[in-house]
Amino acid sequence: MSVGIAIDQVSYRYQNEVDQALKSVRLSVLPGDIFGLLGPNGAGKTTLMSIMVGILKPDEGSVSYYDGKRSLDRQEIRGIIGYVPQDYAFYPELTPLQNLAYFGAMYNMSASRIRKRSGELLDVLGLSNVAGKKVSAFSGGMKRRVNLAIGILHEPRVIFLDEPTVGVDVQSRHAIVSFLKELSRNGVTIVYTSHHLAEAEELCNRIAMIDHGKVIAFDHVSSLLKTNNSKDLQSLFLALTGISYRD
Repeated sequence: MSVGIAIDQVSYRYQNEVDQALKSVRLSVLPGDIFGLLGPNGAGKTTLMSIMVGILKPDEGSVSYYDGKRSLDRQEIRGIIGYVPQDYAFYPELTPLQNLAYFGAMYNMSASRIRKRSGELLDVLGLSNVAGKKVSAFSGGMKRRVNLAIGILHEPRVIFLDEPTVGVDVQSRHAIVSFLKELSRNGVTIVYTSHHLAEAEELCNRIAMIDHGKVIAFDHVSSLLKTNNSKDLQSLFLALTGISYRD
């Protein structure tokens, strides 16, 4: 069964900052969603994701996970979450196989399961032919795919992806998006941030737009486009957040 997430009145302020990074955010990620967190730079997307995965603790409010009608405890949540950060989270001097072996051990996976799962992921992500080469020599797209493989090695039921296709080639983006769709068809809940709005429109079934720490839109993509008379997600984004430069 897929896992859902409830975010209830979450607020957060970084130390020494005057303004809150998040202001009473209330959202729900339904079981099996591909859920997009969208917004300008500094809107609060990564902060919210960091709270959802437990890296940050909210000043106010709560984040809870549920499986059917049953709430999951903290230990259960840690075991079902996969997190793929925007920054590379691997050892560049190691090979993909060595990275996966290391992180698999961190996930308390058995050696046999690590070998089996590594082979599956390297194959489906087009990395089998470079499995024994140092990641430092890889292209940006290949590094993104290694990053993804590490984050989902332990077969999480909820995956958080922070800009998973930033700076990659068209082929790598296509491969990553296709793979995420396949994971969703298998019941995995996905929470995703991106500035590639066409990609988000193709991938996500529901989105929340955040600006200045507040939710400014939240619904199915098709419903938001219809309600706001927007032809696509980019038009909606600009209509709601404006056209001024953001730092």
